[in-house]
Amino acid sequence: MLIVACAALLVAGAGLFGLVTGNAGQPVANGPAVLIAAGDIADCNEDGDSATATLVEGMPGTVIALGDNAYEVGSSSDYAQCYGPTWGAFKSRTRPVPGNHEYGSPGALPYFRYFGADAGDAGRGYYAFEVGSWRMYALNSNCDNIGGCGRTSAQYAWLTADLAAHPASCVAAYWHHPRWSSGMHGNQSRMQAIWEALFRAGAEIVLSGHDHDYERFAPQDASGQVDSAFGVREFVVGTGGKSHYGFRDPPLANSQARNDDTFGVLRLQLDTDAYTWQFMPVAGGTFTDRGTTPCHSAPPSTQAS
Repeated sequence: MLIVACAALLVAGAGLFGLVTGNAGQPVANGPAVLIAAGDIADCNEDGDSATATLVEGMPGTVIALGDNAYEVGSSSDYAQCYGPTWGAFKSRTRPVPGNHEYGSPGALPYFRYFGADAGDAGRGYYAFEVGSWRMYALNSNCDNIGGCGRTSAQYAWLTADLAAHPASCVAAYWHHPRWSSGMHGNQSRMQAIWEALFRAGAEIVLSGHDHDYERFAPQDASGQVDSAFGVREFVVGTGGKSHYGFRDPPLANSQARNDDTFGVLRLQLDTDAYTWQFMPVAGGTFTDRGTTPCHSAPPSTQAS
């Protein structure tokens, strides 16, 4: 009985501190870890999500749902009738974050009920896990719903503590609202403190959605300046199936690749010391984007802090 009680306390503690248990950190196949990411996915009145689901079906890897997964309000029926028949096929290997449309339902509760423990604690929606040798942070950019995202917020305190407790040579994070974007919604300064914390920790990648397009940025420092040695590279992948948005003119200076008319997913191969990205278009699409970048250490000014 004592063993059972201790196990229960460990499980409760994992939820308290935002750590997902279960199969979140399990490898999906031998060899390098693979992520398959997109957001802004399923609307019962559109069929883009069916095309992207067909694409994902043939791709092994951990599926990253970047928010606004089920339109219009992330209700139980939206998940059951719109998301479930397409991307729901990959539910057991999906690590989601909520978008603003999930909070169209009070507390985003249908989202948390649908994904269960794999979505993190229902009051917060942020958590960490490992894929291969990489430390992954699934964060919640719906700041008003979780007590903020700034330096005094619970999410920021949890993130900085976890980064310090789990030093890793390669780190990635993802959330719904992009810190940087040339799309219709533009830059989301609400995530500035989180971006700064990840930069100081030497993170490699941030993935977001929200703008219904694909955009890749050069590695950037805490203030959004190009930093090829220590910067964080952001990908906006709002291409999961919901109708596209156009880009602002001119695009942001550090934007390196853009597309606003192709549904698809971002495939990330996570090696022990590098990552390779490839935008995979749905059948009939011709746009793609590919490259490889090595992992890096934290910037010198923060290594001793």
